[in-house]
Amino acid sequence: MHFWNRYNRPPKHENNDIQDVIFEHSVNCPKPAPHPGDGGGIQPRTQRGYTVSVSLSRLERQLGYTFKDQELMVLALTHRSFAGRNNERLEFLGDAILNFVAGEALFDRFPLAREGQLSRLRARLVKGETLAVLARGFDLGEYLRLGSGELKSGGFRRESILADALEALIGAIYLDAGMEMARERVLAWLAGEFEGLTLVDTNKDPKTRLQEFLQSRGCELPRYEVVDIQGEPHCRTFFVECEITLLNEKSRGQGVSRRIAEQVAAAAALIALGVENGND
Repeated sequence: MHFWNRYNRPPKHENNDIQDVIFEHSVNCPKPAPHPGDGGGIQPRTQRGYTVSVSLSRLERQLGYTFKDQELMVLALTHRSFAGRNNERLEFLGDAILNFVAGEALFDRFPLAREGQLSRLRARLVKGETLAVLARGFDLGEYLRLGSGELKSGGFRRESILADALEALIGAIYLDAGMEMARERVLAWLAGEFEGLTLVDTNKDPKTRLQEFLQSRGCELPRYEVVDIQGEPHCRTFFVECEITLLNEKSRGQGVSRRIAEQVAAAAALIALGVENGND
């Protein structure tokens, strides 16, 4: 039984906003009535007269999956700026599935890789930039339900919104068809990315690894500060603190140069985050 059913799925007509779009889809209405905030329901934002059914079926072909419950698809495409009932919960679910599927595939593909190497490869696969590129390949921005403010500001092109919507679609596919179908679609979408991965890619310095890890989770970049310098000019020791939003305490490092001290602090942050264990 899927989570959607276990946790009291709303009645069929609880949300008129979404139900209207589904109804329009089912009857293939040639000119869908506009909905407050999006100027025309689920159809390309260019508003060139496409019917709802054409728009959704085209996106399904691009995704390689046809939804049995199209309400799930519509919800996955609904940004929080458009409605109170939006894709954030599906995004949460899809993010977890994406990380698991990518991790499982990497575990099988690189049997000799260490934990830290696998973590770094996974971070590259699931980072927002990678997902946004995939979403643009599906023309996903054309189908998003956005509030008027996001539409005017170009939200349909924004990397974070595109990446979140793709994760929401992963969650929707899982609820609609189960884990095997979700795994199949994720692996198909990421096939090109997997082909370009090698363990050589993991031989990066700690600052780069920390930055890529934070970027993959949409977090702010780390801030480094020299807090002390000791010793004679020809033999100095630099003390640096690294601050990131995911940790309550700053990580620290020291070295004979500022660069080395920053690398040590970044490595300490990766260990504190649980991304690496100190032996990678």
